[in-house]
Amino acid sequence: MAEDNDLTRRIQEWYGQLASRRVDLVGDYAGREVFLLEGDSLLLQCFSDPKLDFDYSKRPKYLLARSVVLRHLKINLARKHPSVHVETFTSIQDSNFHEYLHGTGVYFVMCHDGASPNQASDTMGARQNEESAVSKNRETLRKARFRSMILRLIIRGYNIALINGLDFIDTKVMTMVVEISRKAPTTHVFREELKSEDPPVFESPLDSNEDTALERLLSKMNLRQDQQSRAEKGFICDCSAANPSKAILTEREIATVIVLGRMLQEQEVSESAVAKILLHTVLLGSLPLSHRRKATAGDNAISQLSTNIDLPRLSTLFTALLSGNIWAEVMRCCNVQCDICDLVDGRLLKALLSQPNLPTVNSHAAKRFEALAHAMCAAYGMHLERPPWSGNKVSEYAEMNGTINDDMTILPFANPIFDKHLLSISLSLPPSKQSSGLSGRIHQEVSHWHNAKRPLDLKQNQRNPVSDKEKLRSLRRNQFFMAEMQAYAASLTNAVGKVLEPETITVSASDNSGNKDQKKIVENKSKGKAIPNRKGGGKKQMFEDIAAQKAAKDSEIDEKAFSSWRIVRNNLESERQLPSKYFKIKAYLRDLPESKKIVSAEVQLHLLCVLFDIYRLLCKDPSERRPSRIEVLGVAALMWDTSRQIANASGLSKSIVGRTRLIVNALGLPDPAITMPVADRKLSFESQIVLNDDDSLKIGLDLTHFQLEYCGPYFDRNLDSAPDPRVPFHPDRWQRDVLDELDAEHSIFVVAPTSAGKTFISFYAMEKVLRADDDSVLVYVAPTKALVNQIAAEIQARFKKTYKHAGKSTWAIHTRDYRINNPSGCQILVTVPHILQIMLLAPSNAKAWSPRVKYIIFDEIHSIAQAEDGVVWEQLLLLAPCSIIALSATVGNPEVFHGWLNSTQQSFGHQVKMIRHQTRYSELRKFVFVPPKRFAFRGLADRPSFGTLGLDGLAGLSFVHPITSLVNKSRGMPDDLSLESRDCLTLLRAMQRHANAEYPVSPDLEPSQRGFPNVIRKAEIIDWERDLKVLLKHWMANNDSPFDEVLHDLNSSMGQAIQADAEVSKGSLSDKTDDLVRIESDNLYSTTLPLLCKLHERNALPAIFFNYDRHKCENIAKSLITQLDNAETLWKENNTLWKNKIVAFEQWKQDKEKLGSKRSAKILPKKKGKSDFDDDSASGMDKLQDAASEEASPFTNFDPDAPVDGFHFAAKHLADAEDLSRYFWQMKKRGVSSWLMVALQRGIGVHHAGMNRKYRQIVEILFRRGYLRVVIATGTLALGINMPCATVVFSGDSIFLTALNFRQAAGRAGRRGFDLLGNVVFQGISHSKVCRLLSSRLPDLNGHFPVTTSLVLRLCTLLHESGNSTYAVQAINSLLSQPRFYLDGPSFQSQTLHHLRFSIEYLRRQDLLSSNGAPINFAGLTSHLYFTENSNFALNALIKGGYFHGLCSEIGNKESHVLRTLMVVMAHLFGRRPCREADAEYIENTVKRSPSVVFLPPLPASAARVLPQHNEDTLQVFTTYVRTFVDQHIHTQDNTMPLTSVEVGGSDNDLVLPGMMPPTKIRSAFVALSGADDTFESISDLCRSSRSGVFLEEAVIPHLDMYPDESKTPLNAYLYDFYMHGDIEALEKANGVRKADVWFLLNDFSLVLATIVASLANFLKLPESDLSLLDVIGEGDETNNAEDDKFVADSTTEDTESVSASIATNDTGKTSVTSATSVNSSKSKQAASKKKEKVADSWEDSEDSEDELRESEAHKGEEREDRSKEELERGFLNVYTAIMKLRAEFDTKFRKIFA
Repeated sequence: MAEDNDLTRRIQEWYGQLASRRVDLVGDYAGREVFLLEGDSLLLQCFSDPKLDFDYSKRPKYLLARSVVLRHLKINLARKHPSVHVETFTSIQDSNFHEYLHGTGVYFVMCHDGASPNQASDTMGARQNEESAVSKNRETLRKARFRSMILRLIIRGYNIALINGLDFIDTKVMTMVVEISRKAPTTHVFREELKSEDPPVFESPLDSNEDTALERLLSKMNLRQDQQSRAEKGFICDCSAANPSKAILTEREIATVIVLGRMLQEQEVSESAVAKILLHTVLLGSLPLSHRRKATAGDNAISQLSTNIDLPRLSTLFTALLSGNIWAEVMRCCNVQCDICDLVDGRLLKALLSQPNLPTVNSHAAKRFEALAHAMCAAYGMHLERPPWSGNKVSEYAEMNGTINDDMTILPFANPIFDKHLLSISLSLPPSKQSSGLSGRIHQEVSHWHNAKRPLDLKQNQRNPVSDKEKLRSLRRNQFFMAEMQAYAASLTNAVGKVLEPETITVSASDNSGNKDQKKIVENKSKGKAIPNRKGGGKKQMFEDIAAQKAAKDSEIDEKAFSSWRIVRNNLESERQLPSKYFKIKAYLRDLPESKKIVSAEVQLHLLCVLFDIYRLLCKDPSERRPSRIEVLGVAALMWDTSRQIANASGLSKSIVGRTRLIVNALGLPDPAITMPVADRKLSFESQIVLNDDDSLKIGLDLTHFQLEYCGPYFDRNLDSAPDPRVPFHPDRWQRDVLDELDAEHSIFVVAPTSAGKTFISFYAMEKVLRADDDSVLVYVAPTKALVNQIAAEIQARFKKTYKHAGKSTWAIHTRDYRINNPSGCQILVTVPHILQIMLLAPSNAKAWSPRVKYIIFDEIHSIAQAEDGVVWEQLLLLAPCSIIALSATVGNPEVFHGWLNSTQQSFGHQVKMIRHQTRYSELRKFVFVPPKRFAFRGLADRPSFGTLGLDGLAGLSFVHPITSLVNKSRGMPDDLSLESRDCLTLLRAMQRHANAEYPVSPDLEPSQRGFPNVIRKAEIIDWERDLKVLLKHWMANNDSPFDEVLHDLNSSMGQAIQADAEVSKGSLSDKTDDLVRIESDNLYSTTLPLLCKLHERNALPAIFFNYDRHKCENIAKSLITQLDNAETLWKENNTLWKNKIVAFEQWKQDKEKLGSKRSAKILPKKKGKSDFDDDSASGMDKLQDAASEEASPFTNFDPDAPVDGFHFAAKHLADAEDLSRYFWQMKKRGVSSWLMVALQRGIGVHHAGMNRKYRQIVEILFRRGYLRVVIATGTLALGINMPCATVVFSGDSIFLTALNFRQAAGRAGRRGFDLLGNVVFQGISHSKVCRLLSSRLPDLNGHFPVTTSLVLRLCTLLHESGNSTYAVQAINSLLSQPRFYLDGPSFQSQTLHHLRFSIEYLRRQDLLSSNGAPINFAGLTSHLYFTENSNFALNALIKGGYFHGLCSEIGNKESHVLRTLMVVMAHLFGRRPCREADAEYIENTVKRSPSVVFLPPLPASAARVLPQHNEDTLQVFTTYVRTFVDQHIHTQDNTMPLTSVEVGGSDNDLVLPGMMPPTKIRSAFVALSGADDTFESISDLCRSSRSGVFLEEAVIPHLDMYPDESKTPLNAYLYDFYMHGDIEALEKANGVRKADVWFLLNDFSLVLATIVASLANFLKLPESDLSLLDVIGEGDETNNAEDDKFVADSTTEDTESVSASIATNDTGKTSVTSATSVNSSKSKQAASKKKEKVADSWEDSEDSEDELRESEAHKGEEREDRSKEELERGFLNVYTAIMKLRAEFDTKFRKIFA
C-alpha cells in the first residue's frame, strides 16, 4: 500500500512538471486526424457542469448514467455518424486496447486529468466531516487514476489534449495539449513500475449473481419472439376488463418492468411506488420535453418523501441489466427501439412519488400505462391500479419562478444605410426616448482615430519646418534602406534560376499585355537604320533588303556569341576537377542571354562530354570507395537528359548531333530523337571521345525500365504547354486559364502545390495594373512580414516605372513597424492583413484611395483558418471592393472554400473561377534517418558524389515509399499522395506478386503494354499513376484483398535502415577508433552532424532543418559549431601540413614587416608639386613590386582563424568577400550575438521570428546565393519564402508538425529552377508519425463569425466620417447582403442581422454610438484596440464606469500602489493566457509555494464590480436578441439529441402535471430539465445552453469572463509577474511561458499600452495627438527600429555616398522609408521632456509630472474647447499620466532583458 501511495505521489509530481500549449485542435493541430476521446473523461467533464442537477459523486447514479450513455451511443451514433465508433475495454492495460490503438492510428487522446474545477460540487457531502473526507479521498483516487492513464499513454507516444479547459471559439476547438517538459522526469523511470494492471478509472459495484437474476427475468418476458406475437401471447392481464393490449414495448419500458419485477421479488418496493414509477416511464414518452421542467431539487427531497423505495438500489439494478451480456443481444434480435437515453427524469419521478395518489392523465397516457401494467401482471402476477384519466387538459402550469423581465428598452437608432437591412427585424419592445446618460458628463464627442481630416500618413505632411540636417539624416536613412532592399532583391531569382532584370513599364492607352511582343518588334525596327526606297525595286526588293540586313546582323551576333564562348571554354581548360568544370559550364549556360542562345547546343555538348569523362572514371574507379551502381546510373541518367536538351537546343550542327549520338550509343541510352541538321559548324573545342572496345560502358538495362527507374526527375514536365505572348515562358494549360481570367478581370482562386508555377500570377497582375494607368492600385496581402519584404524586393527587381507627378512610386511596404514609400501614393502596396483592413476602413481613404484598388492578391489564403488572425482575412474577403486573386498550395476543401468565396464576391458583382492544379514540378523523396551508435567527425568527405539525385544507397537513410504510409486503411488515400515513376514501377511489381483471381492486376498497367513513347514524359506517368491508384484504392476498401501483403512487400523491398555500430565522416574505421563518440538516437544535438555529413557526401546540400522550438533551433546550431570547432582544433594539433603552413605564415608576416620598415626608411620628404612617382621613381617601382608580391603570395588572403575547409559547410566561392565583410560589420553594429556570426562563417544559419531582423535578412540572402548550406529554422521559412534547397529535414517532433505545416515546409525542397528532385528527411521522428504525416489529408478551411462588434463600430465610423461615401455604402451593403457570412457555416442571414442590430444596441448602451450611428466618446480608443476584442470593450466599461478616474487620482501621492494595481487590471484585460484547470492540491503545493505569482491576483473590488455589471448589461442585450429571434423565426420543438439526432419526449401538448413549470423559450429544453428557466447567469451560460436553432458565438459577444465567478480557468500572471521582477527565467519556470514566446507576448502588451496612451492623447487633444496612430508599435519592434536608426547614424559618409549612387530611380519623387521612430525631430524639440518615449515621436516623457502635463495643457488653452469640464479633464490627465508611467516602467524592463 505504501508503494502504491509513493507511486501515486511521484506520478502527481511528474504531471505537475509537464508543459502544456494551448492550441486549436482542428486548425493548428490535428485537422482531419482521428483521435480518441476517453469516455469516462467525457462524462466527468459533462457531469461537472454546475448547471446540471446531477451529483456525480453518487456512484450508483453515476454508473447508471454511464451505462445509459454508453448504450445510447453504441446503438444510435453509428446511424448518424458511421465513422465514429464507440469501444469499451477493461482497462488501459487491456491488450485489446493496445491493438485498437495500433489499428486505428489515433493522432492524440483527449481525456480529463482529474482536476476538479468545481470545488463546491466536490464537497456537496461536506455537511459532515466524514462525508467530506470520503469525497476528498475519492477525488484523490480519481486524479491518481486519470494521471496514471495519461502517463501510460504518453509512454506509448500519444499526445494528450485535456478535455477540461476545452473552449469552442468560432470554429476553433481550443484546449491544452500536454507535452513533456525539459524539467519533467522522463517517462522511462516509470516503465517497470507500470507494468502491473491498472484498475479501471471507475469500478462497477455490481454482483454477478444480480446479473444472473436479471437475465432470468429477461428471458421470462419471452422477448425473443416477434413483439406483435408476444403481445398476443401473454402481455394481457386476465383480471382486466379492458381488451387485450397489443402495444410494442421500448427498451426503456422493458428495462423498467424487469427492474421493478426484481425489486418486487426481493420486496424492495411497494406496489404504489411501482405504479408511480411505471407512470413516470409512460410520461417520459408522452410529455413534450419542454413540459417536464420542475423548479425544485430532486434527490434529497425524494429520499425524505419516499422511504418505501431504495433509489440507489434501483440505479444499481438498471446498471446491472444494461451492462449485462444478454441485454444487447436480446434487444438486437428483437429489434427493440432504443430510447434508453431518457430512462429516468429525477425531478419528474420526485413529483410523482411525492403525491399520495396517481395524478390524472389523458387517455393516451392511460392506455400506455395499461400496457405496462399488463406486462407486469403477465410477467410477475402483479395487479396495478389504473390512474384516473381525462380527455381534456387537466392542469395548468405553476407560476414560473424567476419571471423574466421583458421590459428592456431599446435605445433609438436610425441610419438610412443600416435601416434597409434591418427592416426584417421586428422589435416589439418599447423604445426609450433618450440614452441612459450614464457618462454624458464624463465624455465628449470627439473624432475617431480614423479622422478624415487627418491624412493617413502624417509623415508626408509635416506642419513643422525640417532642418537641413534632419533632411540629410532622413535622406541617408531612406537611401540606406532602399540599398538594403536592392541587395535583398539581387539575391532573388526567377523560375529557372536566373537573376531578375527589371522591366521598364510604360503606360499606353492601347497597351495590352497580349501584344507586348509585337510592340517590341516595332520598337526594334524603329531603332534600325533607314531603309532606302529604291526606285522600281518594289515591295519584293524591299523585303529582300530587310532580310539580307537581318541575316547579316544575326550572323554578326552569332559570331560574337561563339567568340565569347571560346574565351570561356579556354578559361575552363585550367579546371582539373570534372564536377567543378561541369557546374561552371552549367552556370554559364543558365545565365546565357537570349542573344547568345545560338551557342547553347555546343555548350550542352561540352557538358555531355564532361559527363562522359566522369562516367568513364566512375566505371573504372579502383579505389576502396568504388561508386555504387546507383551513382553510376545516376550520371548516365544525367547524360540522357543532357542529350535531350541538345535535341531541343539552338545552334545544332552535324558535328554536334554526330558526337551526341556517338555517346548515346556507347552507353546504350534511349534515343533522344535528334534531327540531323543540314548545316555544320566547326566546334570550338576538340571533343576526344574515348570509347571502349567492349560493352563495358553500356548501362545494361531495358530502356523503358531505365527511364522509369532512374530518369523520372528528368522527364519533360510540360503539361499541354504552348507558347503564349503574354509571358516569357511556355505556360501549361492551367496557367493559360489563369491568364485568360486575369485578362477578363475576373477573380480567381488558384490551388497548386509549391513549385508548380504560381509565382507568375501575381506579377502578371501587377504588370497589368502598372501598364493600365498611373492611378490604379493592386494590394498584395501576405501573412508574414518576412514574405512582405521578399515580395517587395522582387517587385523592385522586376519593374521600373517613371511618373509625371511627384509623390508616386511603383511599390510600397506598409506594416505596423515600418514603411517604405508612401502607401497611398504607390501602385503596388505590399502589406499584411491588419494594415489593409485599417486602410480599407479608414474614412480618409474612402473617397480617394479605396476606390482606386483594382485587385487584391491574398497569398497563402489558407491563413484564413488561423485561430488568431483568421477573422481579419475573412473580413477582408467580405469587404474587398474589387476582384481578388487567392493563392494557396494547401487547402483541404477547395470546392467548399470556392463556393463561399464565390458567394462573397457575387455581392460585389464579381465571379470567382477556381483553377486547380495538383502536380508538383519537382518530385519529393522521403527518407528516415537512423544515426549510428557511435560516430567520429574527422572533417567532411573530400569527394561528394556526383550526378545522383536522392539519398538512396546511403547507410542510415531508409527510403520511404509513399504507399507504405497507408498503414491505416480507414483513413483512405490523400489526394496529394504523389508517386514518382520508380514508385509506380515498384508498386506495380508488388501488386503483381500478390494478385489473385479475385484481385487481379490488369495487363494494361504493365509499362510495355501502355504504349509509352521512346522518350517518356511526365504526362504519361501521371496517367499511369492515376490508374494504379484506382486499383489500389479498390484493394484498400476490401479487407480480404492482398493490400496488407503489398504494404509488407514494399516495406521489406525498400529495406529498413539498420543502425550502424560505428561510422566516420572521412577515411575508414580501420584508421583509429579512439575518437568515436556515442550517439543518442533521440538527441538532435548529437545526430545532426552525422546527418549533415551524409547530405554532404551525396551533394544534397543546401538543407533546411525545421524544428518548431526556437531555442532548440539555436541549441542545435550551437552544438554543431562546438563539434566542428573541437574537431578542427584536434585536426590542427595533429596535422603536420597545417603546422608547417602556420610556421610559413608567421615567417611571411615577419618578412612583410621587415620589408615595410625598409621601404618607409627610404621615403624622403615629398617635393611640392610632385606626385608619388615623380618624387621617387624607385619607390614607385617598389610599390608595384610589393603589390605584385602581395598578389603572388599564398598568404595574402590567408586567415589562420577562419574555418578550415572540411570543417565548415560554407560555399565560400559563392559569396564576395567584400559583401561578407559588410554583412558582418552590419550585424556587429546591430548587436547580433557573436556565436551567430561564427555560425555563418561555418555555413550555418538560424532563422526564426525572434531573431534580429537584419540577421534574418542576411541569412536569406546568403542561403539563396549558396554560401550558407545549412539553415535551422522554425516555420518562418515554410510560408512562401523563396528559400530553395535540395533537402528539407524535419528535425524532431512537435505538436506543431501537422499535416499542413509538413506540406508547407517540405515544399521548400526541390524548388522549380533549382533542383530536379527534393529530399525530405525525418530525423528523430517516430515511424508512426512519419506515416501519419505522409498519409494525412489537409485540414479543411473553417471560418469565423466575421460580424464582430468592433467591426460594426468601425463600419459606423467609416460611414459617418466619410460622409456616406460611395465606397462605405457599398462595403456595408455588400457585407450585410452576404448569403453566407460564415465560411463552412450555415446560411443564417436573418440571424446575423439580429446579431448586428443588438450589437448596435450594445454600442449605444456603452455610449460608443449616437442615435444616428456616429462614433462618440471613446469609440476611437475602442476601435483602435480592435485586435484585442473583447478586452477593448471591457476597458471602455472601466473608463465609462469611472474606475480609472478613482484609481489614478492618487498617482501623485501613491504612484507605486497605483501602478501595481493598474498592472493587475491591465493583465486581467489584455494578454490573457488561461492556465490548466487547477485543483486544490496543485494550488497548495505549486501555486502558493512558488516565489513568483502563478495565478493572476483577483481584480480590485471596485473594478470587480464594474466588469460583472458590464457583463450583466451585455447579457441582457443579447438575451433580448435571442428572444426576439426565437419569437420571429423558430417554431419547432427543441427535443433532438446532439450527435445522434434521436428525438426525446412525446407530443401530448395538452398533458400538464401539477407543479410543472411552463416551457422555456430561450433555454434548451434539455438544460431546463435541471430546473433552469430563461434567466441566465452569464454570457457563457446563454451561449452554451440556448435552444437549438439559435446560433450564438460567445467569442464575438463583448464580455470577459472573470475568474473564479464566471470562468473555471485561472489566468496566468505572467504579465504582472514580469512587471514585478522583470525576470525572464522566472517567467519560464513559474509561469510556464517558453523563452521563445516571451518577446512576442511582452511586445504585444507593450503595443496595447502604447495604443491606449496614443488614443488618450488624441482624445484629450494633447500635442502628442498629432501623431498618426498607425505608427504605434510595441517596445520590441521599437527597439529593433532604434537599432536600425543607430546603425544608419553610425554609418560613414562614404557609405552614404556609395549608397546614394546605387539608388534606382523608381519614381520622380523622393523614396520614403519610415518607421515608428523615423519622424521629424523638429517636433520633438518642442517637447520639454528629458527622456523621450520611443513609441511615438512627440509623446510626453513618462517622467513628466502632473503639473508639467497641466502646464502643457494650459499653453493650448485658447485652442481647447470649453474649460467648464476642467475637473473631469484633470481626471483624464491623471489616467493618461498613470498609464504613461506604467508603460514607461514596463518598457524599461522589456528593453533591459533583451538588450
